[in-house]
Amino acid sequence: MKKIFLFVLLTILLTACGGQSTETGPGMGMGMGGGNGMMTRHHAEIPAEYLGVTNPIPMDEVSLERGAALYATNCASCHGDGGMGDGPAGAALDPVPAPVAHTSQMMADDYLFWRISEGGTPFATSMPAWKVLDEQARWDLINYMRALGAGTVKPGTGMGGAAFDPTVQAAHQVAMLKQAVEQGVITKAEADIFNTVHTAAEQYRIEDPEVVNSSGNANEREVAILAALVAEKIITQQQADAFTDIHDRLGASGLMP
Repeated sequence: MKKIFLFVLLTILLTACGGQSTETGPGMGMGMGGGNGMMTRHHAEIPAEYLGVTNPIPMDEVSLERGAALYATNCASCHGDGGMGDGPAGAALDPVPAPVAHTSQMMADDYLFWRISEGGTPFATSMPAWKVLDEQARWDLINYMRALGAGTVKPGTGMGGAAFDPTVQAAHQVAMLKQAVEQGVITKAEADIFNTVHTAAEQYRIEDPEVVNSSGNANEREVAILAALVAEKIITQQQADAFTDIHDRLGASGLMP
């Protein structure tokens, strides 16, 4: 298995520019609001009209060219040229825009298509509803964001912002776990369990890419991955249960990026 730097199971869900969010203040890390707002988005159920939809547009050169143009026009000002949530128009937003190059690697087709289509409406945030774009355009955007995170396209240079760097994400996780131990949210032993399961989950995701496109919200996908790891005897049920408990406490504390 190739070495993996980070898999954020409690992922930062999509936000975008277009005004000031009404959610609580940001926590540690990129693209999340206060713990309650982030947890609400994380556990949100996908509406029936979007549930199970899959991307019909191949991630080919033509789609990526269309997606790049759409992204530059509609997304880069807040999410940055590299999709890391650091665009100039997003600097004043609270929560800050999500690092979509990273989050899009882990979210299902149906979840991404729902969030892009409906924007912040389900959560009373200021993200525009991009269903004003036709379906092909929305899928082209998803293809392009995923390509940004995979490093298969070079970010534009119109708005500024960093490209996705897994070593930076790894550093964020190390800092987050250290702070959680210092604050008494988790113990050092629990931080070690989190890292062990975290690494196994990332390896599973990379080696089974269909997991990226499977239906469901982040919580449902996490449950499925942990069950698969236990079934394959990569981790124990005890480790899986402990990870879920640690995961929830980190999320509730507002420390989980």
